[in-house]
Amino acid sequence: MGSIAAQNKLANRGNRLDFEGATVRPGNVVTDGPYAEIKEILGGYIVVNTASIEEAVELAKGCPILNIGGNVEVRGIVQINL
Repeated sequence: MGSIAAQNKLANRGNRLDFEGATVRPGNVVTDGPYAEIKEILGGYIVVNTASIEEAVELAKGCPILNIGGNVEVRGIVQINL
């Protein structure tokens, strides 16, 4: 997260997550969609400022959770206009 903050891409706000995105797995394997198995849970999230999902996927490849077998889901944020 320090690297993401140093790039001025870390945002500090919570939002509703979109249903489309990508999952980054160990070995930099990227699959479509955040299709978690029922035994998996969302342990937390951060919001980053990127121009695309692809750029966010590249940032996710540096997440240390991948070193211990974890996954990183990358999703867009749903904009709600009131």
